[in-house]
Amino acid sequence: MKQTIQTTCPYCGVGCGITAQVDAAKHQVEIKGDASHPANFGKLCSKGSALGDTVSLQGRLLQPLIHGQPTDWTSALDLVAERFQHIIKTHGADAVAIYGSGQLLTEDYYVANKLMKGFIGSANIDTNSRLCMSSSVSGHKRAFGSDTVPNCYEDFEHAELIILIGSNAAWCHPVSFQRIRAAKALNPALKVVVIDPRKTASCDIADLHLPIASGGDAILFNGLLQYLHQQNCVNKAYIAAHTEGFEVALTATADFSVEQVAKRCRLEKTAVEQFYTWFAGIEKTMSLYSQGINQSSSGTDKVNAIINCHLATGRIGKLGCGPFSLTGQPNAMGGREVGGLANQLAAHMDFLKPEDIARVARFWNSPAIAQKPGLAAVELFDAIYDGKVKAVWIMGTNPVVSLPNADKVKQALQRCEFVVVSDCIANTDTTALAQVLLPAQGWSEKDGTVTNSERCISRQRALFKPAGDAQPDWWIITQVARRMGFAHAFAYQSSVDIFSEHAALSGFENNGLRDFDISAFATISAHAYEQLQPTQWPVNQNHPEGTKRLFADGQFFTASGKAQFIAITPRLPVNSLDADYPLVLNTGRLRDQWHTMTRTALATKLNQHRPEPFVEIHPQDAERYGLLPGCLASITSKWGSMLARVQITETQQAGNLFVPMHWTEQYASRGRMGALVNPVFDPLSKQPESKHTPVRIEVYQPAWTGFILSREAISVNDVDYWVKINHEQGFGYELAGGTLLEDALTWTKQHLSPEQADDKHWQSYVDAGKGVFRLARIDNLQLHSLIFISTQNPLPERNWLISLLAQPTLSASERQALLLGLPPVGTPDVGAIICACFNVGAKTIGTAIKERGLKTYQEVGQCLKAGTNCGSCVPEIKALL
Repeated sequence: MKQTIQTTCPYCGVGCGITAQVDAAKHQVEIKGDASHPANFGKLCSKGSALGDTVSLQGRLLQPLIHGQPTDWTSALDLVAERFQHIIKTHGADAVAIYGSGQLLTEDYYVANKLMKGFIGSANIDTNSRLCMSSSVSGHKRAFGSDTVPNCYEDFEHAELIILIGSNAAWCHPVSFQRIRAAKALNPALKVVVIDPRKTASCDIADLHLPIASGGDAILFNGLLQYLHQQNCVNKAYIAAHTEGFEVALTATADFSVEQVAKRCRLEKTAVEQFYTWFAGIEKTMSLYSQGINQSSSGTDKVNAIINCHLATGRIGKLGCGPFSLTGQPNAMGGREVGGLANQLAAHMDFLKPEDIARVARFWNSPAIAQKPGLAAVELFDAIYDGKVKAVWIMGTNPVVSLPNADKVKQALQRCEFVVVSDCIANTDTTALAQVLLPAQGWSEKDGTVTNSERCISRQRALFKPAGDAQPDWWIITQVARRMGFAHAFAYQSSVDIFSEHAALSGFENNGLRDFDISAFATISAHAYEQLQPTQWPVNQNHPEGTKRLFADGQFFTASGKAQFIAITPRLPVNSLDADYPLVLNTGRLRDQWHTMTRTALATKLNQHRPEPFVEIHPQDAERYGLLPGCLASITSKWGSMLARVQITETQQAGNLFVPMHWTEQYASRGRMGALVNPVFDPLSKQPESKHTPVRIEVYQPAWTGFILSREAISVNDVDYWVKINHEQGFGYELAGGTLLEDALTWTKQHLSPEQADDKHWQSYVDAGKGVFRLARIDNLQLHSLIFISTQNPLPERNWLISLLAQPTLSASERQALLLGLPPVGTPDVGAIICACFNVGAKTIGTAIKERGLKTYQEVGQCLKAGTNCGSCVPEIKALL
């Protein structure tokens, strides 16, 4: 019997609601968007739609491990508590640390921060959210006196100008992007501007694309502030009544004429003028920004340069107008609420205010609350590398992949005296370095709350019983806290106990002095918590149903109650290009993958669109460096190197490269982007500069290339370059060898099936003169595995061959065509996957367009369903049209 459960998506910060049809007996779930949830109204992206394919026990960490050996919870928890206590006693509280994640639920985050800051007495607890939104936090606090997102998603429908700044929302926040697309369809007067060095999929709906020079955002918005002043388009009454610092901020923009801005940002003057004219003349303006702004050594200044323009026009917190930070993770906002960053206290309180430190200490009855900020992410792992931090507990994240200068992070954990990792996945680049592994519950098992980009608190509910011995993160932390002598403060029995305490702290001695206030939930019952509906904070006595927008009344949380203009002096990225490293490396996310692929790679449909690490490069640069489409390239910075498949495209600026962030050593031998990225960070937000690293690129010329398809996972670690791809009925491996195989036949049989030496199982084709070697193993007419190797010629497309793995038997014509790599005449070949939601390939779409005379992407959707779910593939469908 199936049960219907409402929960939330564990991916980006949109915070989509999900309606899950759960079959507990079969451990299966059907996923649909929750039509009643205000974040998505039933829409889901390709990743969210595929969540049902990720709930198996494949790859799960199911029991505690000490030095790789199974143990029980008591032994593991005793060891963690004992080692932390010993190191604290010997070296002090700052010798230990916690590194958390925006994947944690708010309740998990709360108890981790309470333990570290309130009872261990150190603020050395930071989070991977440092990498995605801490510049927004710093910018908000400088301007508003609080970390407040003023507006809500509903404003997308009311805006008449939407500016996407450093955000490929079409891929990174696809549900919100489709909401904007729909709003534009209903209101053709709505203008959309995309400000991004790349011509991304988001430009599909853009009226204007500004391909800004890397790092030029503050220049552009300083120029906008000056233009607004010159054109007498500032709101003088609002400025006088509700702000401070305008004249100083304006003076800092004196030299930013349209001509100067265009020159410094490498933009057409007419394009800059058009953008400025629209902003000046359109009242209902939304500025949506994301990692292209935040991930910068001057990210905080960029945020404030944007906010300055909204303050100057009085367009903030009102219907259809305001600055809006698109948060990267499902609960990065919840982490901010509980003090998840090392420079924060719980409930949006601050180490800079002694009264806040004392207030939290009183509420927690804390014996030794931290008195100063702790180490932020990059600083923290530097301190681990240097031996200053001797024990670290990593929760639900993979810093060996995601942090900049990732090879140093790996070395830091290898040096560290004591490493604990709580995770739901057994094998990651980070769990490989842990002395103690603690099995945490994953999505579909966890129960608690999350907060999305518009301040909306939603319930994430359990769909299944926990796998193996997995426990909630809050329970694991609480058990360690009790063993360290803090049982009286960590007596929680359920997540609702934690949530109600969190809510009570938010209202404690608040009196309207802080933005974050959910005190209406301080006495919430277990039943009410279970039934909790999506609600935007603040939620208190004055706003019992929540609050959509803040600051419309012109009242802010600064000492004066007025918003602060910040004078901005634009700074270019810290690391300049030179003869050795002449190219800018930009990094980011893909449409169908998430972070380090521990969950998304389990959904085979999500691996088809971009199956390998790749680098996008402009045709001019490709020609300059001798790169051909589909060849392998070596990319090197001062900090590390990687290999990637070349994609030549004019959507990339000359002089710039783009590489996605997702691949790990679990899925690629040399695909970790983090190894390349420089560790420079913003001095205020401590957020790394992941969008600008000087690199060089050159052809990687292997002795041979090849690929394997197999029903069973195999090891190819002896190959210089390999990428593992999960398919529906097996696995794919893309290969490249630095040296020739002395005996390809023996090597192949050893890797594909060492137990099968009988030649009757094998079908082979070898042409030594052309450097071709192909071998397939067929058991009872079923394809078990195959390998194609070439030293000279291109390899065939994989799609038809991959489809053969799903077939119970091969026909005679298929067996004959197998080693040719081409489907028999009349056999459909879908081509490269375009639509992951419905598994529709480019050749299928192309055939339909040609044979049925399709003219629009809507007609393609009606015919094939492609583009009708998340809509992320619409730009590619339009390109095919």
